[in-house]
Amino acid sequence: MRLTKKEKLPRVHQKINWRKEATMLPGYIIIFIWLAFTVAMLAWILAASFSTTPEIMQGQVFKFETGIHLENYAIAWSQQNVARYFGNSLLYSIVGCVVTILISAPASYVLSRHKFICSKLLKNSLIIAMSVPAVMIVLPIYAITASWRNAPDRLIFTLLMIFFRVPYTTVFLLNFFQTLSKSYEEAAAIDGCSPAGTFWRIMFPLVQPALVTVTIFNFLGIWNEFFMALIFANSQEIAPVGVGLLQIVNSMRYTGQYGAMFAAVIIVFLPTFLLYIFLSEKIIAGVTGGGVKG
Repeated sequence: MRLTKKEKLPRVHQKINWRKEATMLPGYIIIFIWLAFTVAMLAWILAASFSTTPEIMQGQVFKFETGIHLENYAIAWSQQNVARYFGNSLLYSIVGCVVTILISAPASYVLSRHKFICSKLLKNSLIIAMSVPAVMIVLPIYAITASWRNAPDRLIFTLLMIFFRVPYTTVFLLNFFQTLSKSYEEAAAIDGCSPAGTFWRIMFPLVQPALVTVTIFNFLGIWNEFFMALIFANSQEIAPVGVGLLQIVNSMRYTGQYGAMFAAVIIVFLPTFLLYIFLSEKIIAGVTGGGVKG
């Protein structure tokens, strides 16, 4: 039964526990300082992206004495090859996220729902793989990929992004599959559904919040990748946005177009900013959803 506007229950206002809030005051102050610094920094970069080089050098980015220079974005997008870097990162991120989910979701489901001889060993191996810094294994990886003479560099870098995200994604999804009730699988077996069909048709959709969350994390991780990209994707044709920005900064000594450089920073930062703004609730729901029993 739906309640009318007059019959709706009144809102219950909880009293503020001032003593508890006072104990949390130092944390509030730290968060406020961090937030103010971040907002000020982003505002300065945004203002610089609409300014000229002399205004930036003189520290007058907020005055806009010569007007708002939208051409900085056109210069960054076309002349400084931001469009190519942006497209490369978008390709790596989309392909990496999709393939990682296709590998990690079935693996996580099997490791969480079935026990076999090497299941515990595989789980521990994934956790160990997550804890190994990339700088420790970059030389062996480079030696291995150097022998792939006929493989395109773009394909090598894409595979590396997938391999680096598979352990984290698999471990992240383990807890979510463990919380699902076994009655789903029993009902599917009674209906004659195969194990693979049970996974793709029933179990896979049930962990959608976790899939969305881990995909967002993977997208941000691949999009912001710099160290591995600097080694395996440093050419201008296949460079992602991180290495592309470094190349733009290095070219400033010859071009002097600092306004276009800050415009490139805003373009690169925009996708991650939009993800945080519009999908923050899904991220929180996916992170906390694993603790709820199905």
